Amino acid sequence: MLSAALLLSACAVGPDFKTPGLPATAQGADYTPAPAPPRTAQADAPGGQSQELLAGRDIPAQWWGVFQSAPLDQLIRASLAQSPTLASAQAALREAEATYEAKSGNLLWPQVNAQLGAQRERASQITSQVPGGQLLTLYNASINVSYNLDVFGGARRQVEGAQAAVDAQRYQVEAVYLTLTSNLVTTAIREASLRAQLQASREVLKAQREQLNVIEKQFDTGAIPKSTVLQQRTQVAQTQATLPPIEKSLAQTRHQLAVFAGRLPAEAGLPEFDLASLTLPQALPLSLPSELARQRPDVRASEAQLHQASAAVGVATANLYPQFQLTGSYGNSATRARDLFSGPTTLWNVGAGLTQPLFNGGALRAQRRAAEAAYDSAAAQYRSTVLGAFQNVADALRALEFDAIALQNQATAETLAKQSLDLTTTQFRAGAVSYVQLLTAQQAWLQTHTALVQAQAARYADTAALFQALGGGWWNRGELANATIAPASDAAPAPAPAQN
Repeated sequence: MLSAALLLSACAVGPDFKTPGLPATAQGADYTPAPAPPRTAQADAPGGQSQELLAGRDIPAQWWGVFQSAPLDQLIRASLAQSPTLASAQAALREAEATYEAKSGNLLWPQVNAQLGAQRERASQITSQVPGGQLLTLYNASINVSYNLDVFGGARRQVEGAQAAVDAQRYQVEAVYLTLTSNLVTTAIREASLRAQLQASREVLKAQREQLNVIEKQFDTGAIPKSTVLQQRTQVAQTQATLPPIEKSLAQTRHQLAVFAGRLPAEAGLPEFDLASLTLPQALPLSLPSELARQRPDVRASEAQLHQASAAVGVATANLYPQFQLTGSYGNSATRARDLFSGPTTLWNVGAGLTQPLFNGGALRAQRRAAEAAYDSAAAQYRSTVLGAFQNVADALRALEFDAIALQNQATAETLAKQSLDLTTTQFRAGAVSYVQLLTAQQAWLQTHTALVQAQAARYADTAALFQALGGGWWNRGELANATIAPASDAAPAPAPAQN
């Protein structure tokens, strides 16, 4: 019977998990119906360099290094070491690994327990054949063995599901890692953008105050009416009123950056960022669509959850079949401690059992239907995650394309507005144009200059978004995040070494 059971245990009921294939259209050479141009537009402004998309180029593990900012690199490395969000995800991974080991030990191996005991009891006259009964102490020592034969693979499916849970949590850690580094980069870029906007507003305010001094002197000589002075003072006050909201946003951004870094907002030592300290990379990697699902940690986590749901179907199916159990014990029992391991005190037993569900109100079959429905839900969620991944890349590619064009146009508009303001200022001082024309030129330059700064920051943010959408290069690190157990699913193919 044991030999037959071991033979049968070579198979397992339920579906054998296979990695889902990508949609046929995802095997193509691009992410959008209209392929993005291989090179973006170039603008005559800081951050306006043309960027080239290199299909098939690998992504470095420390992808933020493409911005060539030592303070940013140091901040991210320190943040990874002290981020509570990442620490929580890593602890959850260790929990999943320990759960896997516990299930493997409990379900796949015999359970052996030693038992040693002493019991004081009074036996009745009928039992002991002693008049009035007998008071005695019973000593026993034994080894007990039990083993559930996994004939239909239910235990192995449970272990398979636990290992898939480890895989899912491992990729969740990678997703948290990628999200954290991306948040740090984009927040640093937002800080740099706000600093540039604040600097631009202060430059405009300085120019307006200088103009106010000129106008007040003209008013003192009777060359212009007081209404012109009041208009200029109003303009200065309005420009000055725009500074506090920018300063508030900058302070809040700094606070957010500190929290992402695992620090209190009041802690010192947080570096400051401006656009001049960042370098816009001119060569950008672009993974092939067929590789994206193996590189996105959220897709891999969703795949592992689908694997876990598949294993649950196998467990529910195995519960419909007979359960086999082998038990045995060997030991000694005596009424005196000194006789416990001597004399005719040895006892042993060997047993085998079979349990076949006959009637349970349809509960087991309902559980299997529930597991199958959960698998269908996980499969739909996996497809949704894949679609979201392709959308993220497509959005990033289009942002790179159109924001480069927007910066090119905005740089032209800002240059023309500045030339117009300089000319109008000179003419106004010579009395050739009215104050209204000067005011209009000032407002036009302020708007175009602020928009130029925002367009420059968008180029950096678009670059970070592309690296995040492509998975962030986690596969090029020496080890996955605290991984100690080999993934149950097929590992991602090893990409080519990262190129600078």
